[in-house]
Amino acid sequence: MTQNFGKPFGRVGKSGSAKDKTAARPHQQEHAASEALAHPGLAVRVAAAAVICDVVQGGHALDERFAAEATPSRVNGLDERDRGLARSIATVALRRLGTIRLSLSQLVEKGLPRNCGPLEWILIAASAQILFLDTPDHAAVDLAVRATRLDPKSAPFANLVNGVLRNLIRRREEFLNQSDPLEDDTPHWLSTRWRRIYGGDRAHCVAGANMDEPTLDLTVKADPSVWAEKLGGRVLPTGSVRLQTHAPIRELEGYEEGAWWVQDAAAALPARLLETGPGQRVLDLCAAPGGKTAQLALTGAHVTALDRSAERLKVLSANLSRLRLEAVIAVGDAASFKAEPFDAILVDAPCSATGTARRCPDVVWTKKPGDITALAAIQTRILDRALSLLKPGGLLVYCTCSLEPEEGEAQIAAMLRRNPDIIRDKIDPGLFGLPDEAATPEGDLRILPYFLPHEDSRQRGLDGFFIARLKRVN
Repeated sequence: MTQNFGKPFGRVGKSGSAKDKTAARPHQQEHAASEALAHPGLAVRVAAAAVICDVVQGGHALDERFAAEATPSRVNGLDERDRGLARSIATVALRRLGTIRLSLSQLVEKGLPRNCGPLEWILIAASAQILFLDTPDHAAVDLAVRATRLDPKSAPFANLVNGVLRNLIRRREEFLNQSDPLEDDTPHWLSTRWRRIYGGDRAHCVAGANMDEPTLDLTVKADPSVWAEKLGGRVLPTGSVRLQTHAPIRELEGYEEGAWWVQDAAAALPARLLETGPGQRVLDLCAAPGGKTAQLALTGAHVTALDRSAERLKVLSANLSRLRLEAVIAVGDAASFKAEPFDAILVDAPCSATGTARRCPDVVWTKKPGDITALAAIQTRILDRALSLLKPGGLLVYCTCSLEPEEGEAQIAAMLRRNPDIIRDKIDPGLFGLPDEAATPEGDLRILPYFLPHEDSRQRGLDGFFIARLKRVN
């Protein structure tokens, strides 16, 4: 990944040096920075720039950087509204990172100066606001300049930031019109891979869908049409309720009484395909944070929810408690778990998550080609262990939120060669209003993010998924 837009500038002159003899001492600088951050909106921009750096340069997950236990915390001291704004800036910046960097490279042709501190990330955060958010132009520029002056390394280049961003405003339409989601906003290794797998047209559709803001989808315990009306949403062909709201989730009707939970429409399909019922023993592997566990428990099945992360299982437990649902919760490794055989098993295997880029745009910038091979090996071990725990006549649903065949089609093909007593139970995409192209030639589901079109971009799309349903013959 190219950083700093190109070749760095040479050294700045003495008049612009951060080593000016009149520079304030460290404690004076800290005091001045603390006072400066009190300027309305500035702390939010500084936090967003730091998070973008953590993701792109440090390889951290976006969700991780906004977690309460994040160390160091970039959003400590921000209220809920400001945290939301910082996340919006960081999310849009990552979703359109390629377009932003390409635009800046044309405005800073020689590249950024050496040793310029957070300058690149400040420019990216400001550019995201200017190009893609409703932030007033003057506010985006002013706050970026102020943020630049907070760091001794970037402070000498405040005028550069001002000039670059004002030029960006003037050329905004030019840069937006030349932007290509597949060419610019998808890493080259991934765009090349998708072209090879899906062909140019479908690869462009996938990348284009990843640029849409994700929807808020709910799985409801009962009466989807009733809850769609109450919450101002609509019932999707998949059975989920899709909302068009930015209200805090906890403030929505039905949250406190546990009438529904947040779950992408595609993510809700694997548990439905397992078709569990009262009295069945069901195993949910890699279960946290618990959306699929809740679906299975709702059918009356006796569910065991397994995950290797005790912390994530605390979230699952809290979710089940709010929903008034029950499951046996177990901490363990899905690749070595031992128990009596189950009637049905759901394997939502750890994967590269490239199908979730519309919702988690950091994924494409933090993953590497080698990750897919490593994750596929883990999936193989988990799938083999799961099959060993399946009763004769039992059903197993395997799924990943990945667009990569190694984690889907190839995984199942190899498994069937190893296990002659396992057969594929074909899935009809029409049951969920999905297009015929969602069915693979073998009868599995390959869901692409641009499925479920809608004239309103805020109401279309879903996560990319691979889903296979398997049966152990008697």
